[in-house]
Amino acid sequence: MNERASFIVLGIESSCDDTAAAVIENDNILANITSTQTIHESYGGVVPELASRAHQKSIIPVVDAALTKANIRPQDLSAIAYTRGPGLLGSLLVGSSFAKSMAQSLGIPALPVHHMKAHVLTHFINDGSPTPPFPFLCLTVSGGHTQLLKVNAADSFLILGETIDDAAGEAFDKAAKMMGLPYPGGPEVDRLAERGNPLSHTFSKPKVEGHNFSFSGLKTNILNYIEKNRRHDPDFVQKNLEDLCASVRHTIIEILMKELVEVASEQEIQHIALAGGVSANKGLRKAIEEKAVESGWTVYIPKIEYCTDNGAMIAIAGYFELAKGETGRLDLAAAARWKMD
Repeated sequence: MNERASFIVLGIESSCDDTAAAVIENDNILANITSTQTIHESYGGVVPELASRAHQKSIIPVVDAALTKANIRPQDLSAIAYTRGPGLLGSLLVGSSFAKSMAQSLGIPALPVHHMKAHVLTHFINDGSPTPPFPFLCLTVSGGHTQLLKVNAADSFLILGETIDDAAGEAFDKAAKMMGLPYPGGPEVDRLAERGNPLSHTFSKPKVEGHNFSFSGLKTNILNYIEKNRRHDPDFVQKNLEDLCASVRHTIIEILMKELVEVASEQEIQHIALAGGVSANKGLRKAIEEKAVESGWTVYIPKIEYCTDNGAMIAIAGYFELAKGETGRLDLAAAARWKMD
């Protein structure tokens, strides 16, 4: 990487229901703005068509706010990085089309970024937090993805395990919906779990080949368990809400930690990172920190503002691309599914 060069990158994130933009100068964040869509709360989940329309309304104000806060003019930018995928296609199209159009008008590179790689690279934002040395393991957990990665370099990722169906974040949200909690439910489960007994209710832990994950069976098990107990007591959930949340959280975390511990041992790596929206979960943070003490790990957990989808993670990923000489492409279409290779 050319340490002497100074790159100013605008990062645009629009993979789901957050419209986000950030400005970075090399690895220093100058501004990080996010507009969260609240329209989906009444539907209990993200409605793709409504998400894309909300992105169309928000993207110009959000980008303008980021540039204004950073005190950067568009003509000062070295490149514009944007989320190409994976994600909701309509949402991705809004961000990618805007980014490519703006970059073309300014005569600067438009850099496509992989959403999950960007989550990992938040660990290299210069915010005073320790930076993991290569190679390190990263457990990346979000609403749409769950992966165990060996990160050999900023542009070298090896998938050691991933979900074969649903993601851990989705399991949290769906379990919350079963218990009548508002959307997004994952944070609510985490909050209520702090006051509950994690061993009060027992749920299934599916066995999956290799170090992969599966959460579809767990969701079914939770639903059946709640319906069975409601037949005997219609107020079962209300009476046991905190304990149920604690037990759900405990089960999901145990599934994640089991594979992480085994992979860390097999790979003989003791530098362990968390990334993705679920890395904000208090229970998961506590579990990995306790395991670090027991196993001699050094753990890296991003600040809360870099856990959920944000423009800063796209900007830092774009910075790495630009610093290694990438010139960008305008012919790449948004990709709802995009393999990490």
